[in-house]
Amino acid sequence: MSVTGAGNGTWSTEAEEENYDDWYLDLPAEPSTPPHEIIVPCNPTVPDHLYHLIVAPLSLAVLLVVSLLVRRRRLCKGCLNGVPGLPSPVNFLHPDAQKAGAAAVFGVLFCSLCRLVLDPDPLPFLAGSSLQNREYWKILALLYYPALYYPLLACMSIRHGAGYFLGGILSWLHCGILIWQKIQCPQSLKFHRYYALLSVLPQLLCFLLLSFLYPAWLLKKCKQDKKSEDSQVAEKSYCVEYLQTILKKKKKSNSPLNPSLPSRSWRFLNSCLYSPQQGFQLPLKLIISATVCGICIYQVALLMLVGFLPTVQKIRASIDMEVILMLAGFGLNIAEDRNEAIDLIKYYLWALEVCYVSALVLSCALTVCMLVRSLVLHRSNLKALYRGAVSEVFLHNPALRPSRSAIFCWMSFTSYQTAVTCIGLLLQQVVFFICTILITFLVIVPIVYGKNLLLFRILEAMWPFWALLVLALIGQHLCARFAFLTISATNRELNNRRALYLVTYLLFPVNVLLGVIMGIWRVVISALFNIVHMCRLDISLLHRAVETFDPGYRTYCHFLKIEASQSHPMMRTFCFLLMQPSSYEGPPGQKAGDVEEGIQLMQSKKPLMKGVLSRQSRTRWWLAYTLLNNPSLLAFRTSRLRLAGSMPNGMPTVEPK
Repeated sequence: MSVTGAGNGTWSTEAEEENYDDWYLDLPAEPSTPPHEIIVPCNPTVPDHLYHLIVAPLSLAVLLVVSLLVRRRRLCKGCLNGVPGLPSPVNFLHPDAQKAGAAAVFGVLFCSLCRLVLDPDPLPFLAGSSLQNREYWKILALLYYPALYYPLLACMSIRHGAGYFLGGILSWLHCGILIWQKIQCPQSLKFHRYYALLSVLPQLLCFLLLSFLYPAWLLKKCKQDKKSEDSQVAEKSYCVEYLQTILKKKKKSNSPLNPSLPSRSWRFLNSCLYSPQQGFQLPLKLIISATVCGICIYQVALLMLVGFLPTVQKIRASIDMEVILMLAGFGLNIAEDRNEAIDLIKYYLWALEVCYVSALVLSCALTVCMLVRSLVLHRSNLKALYRGAVSEVFLHNPALRPSRSAIFCWMSFTSYQTAVTCIGLLLQQVVFFICTILITFLVIVPIVYGKNLLLFRILEAMWPFWALLVLALIGQHLCARFAFLTISATNRELNNRRALYLVTYLLFPVNVLLGVIMGIWRVVISALFNIVHMCRLDISLLHRAVETFDPGYRTYCHFLKIEASQSHPMMRTFCFLLMQPSSYEGPPGQKAGDVEEGIQLMQSKKPLMKGVLSRQSRTRWWLAYTLLNNPSLLAFRTSRLRLAGSMPNGMPTVEPK
């Protein structure tokens, strides 16, 4: 047997031919898996089916107890005469809801969804299900896991000491069993030996957070005074803080007209990174979306890492002489020396691993940056809608009122945001992996080894063409600046128009070639922009005129409408002012003064001076102005004025003919 290269003189000596026969001796077969990589199946003390058989009835019992603690009339007046019913899981439109606890429960639910998609058994207590019935069990599991974790939300929504106690017991039970399972069996046979342990870490962190939040809420509940809870919440709520921030006198900014480069860089950094602002809080659904998207990035990145990297490492470790001989049989000559060829193939595979990990890190970093940047835009959009500037957010001026489409989009916003984050991360990983492979194997590796210089040879053969395009591009810019443009202190005018027309005509063929390059670059830029911004619903991937055809952006617009119309902080404060006299305890004279001042913004026991009166007048005017432009009240105000036969803003009425 002999292997010869086509004119290369590779492996054609007789000594090598004698050694080739040694490769086909019947040697004892080695184990395919080294002993240290063999994972012994592990059976924990509390397996998954027993864990769910214990937790599911206990969750149902906790839910029954919580439903007995809350009467239905607190949730729905006149429904079945106030008999016990299911409590609300969480008040999504209330600004003072337990945001950390709700985000933790949604994180646990998303981790269960990941397990549902990847595990062969959708329901843990129905192991060994057949392929025919597996899809039905998956549908049932999509309803089972939300019902399993529903009591964790119900216990915190009723704001009762018994609910906090039961929620703490339930969360500690979930957390304790999961920790005990992973201590007993840290390794598994699925994907990677440590994949099961790493994938359950976000779920464990969420359960640990709930395990500490419930006792903290219980202690806070025990230390509270026996005052009316509604008045305490209203006095210290976010709405009052927002109102105080809006109505207080703004300080004059002393920013220079031409800021320096560090100050401009700092402003740009603040516009990209979300930092809390006094008097404003993000809605609960946005906080839940950010939490679930962060867990989604972790789970998808972990799955892509353990699905690709161990396989390539095993292939790289198994490269030997047989692979070199097989490639030589197909006419592929890697190197003249066998050992050098093996090292070179292993180096190529190692470079492939580096490209994959680099693309994954870049994809995760860009996705996180886009989500953080979207929080800044969320805040600016909500603040604009709160002050009635609808045209700053939407292309048209829609009515900020609930509708069928708006309610549906509001319900599905968090789920859609999570799904597009997952899809965007996958697309970025594929595109960036291909780009890093091209850069590595067409530029970096050929420069290091001095071989396979295909790209450089193409560029060397076409260098006159590229030089012509570069010179034409630079020459046109220089002529436009120094020959065809006259810049004066007050105006800019065209100059040498005859030469301008002549150059335009002569460079037409060259500009056509430049247009081809520009068109290709435009496609690349558009594709990269859409792929990078795929995870964001707050911006449209289409043109401004047809942005409503983007389903993701349309969902976000309807979500903003519901949030601005139903959870407006000024509207809540105004409603509290209307309800305050009936529940206020104090002297009659002080009661009217406190209500009129807007939740004790300017309390004073001394006689009011001239400056105090002016501040009160200014505060009342600002309060009336903000209520007048409140998008939550504007629709009702317009309809009432029309029914009364008058026009808004003092316009004269028109008598019907």
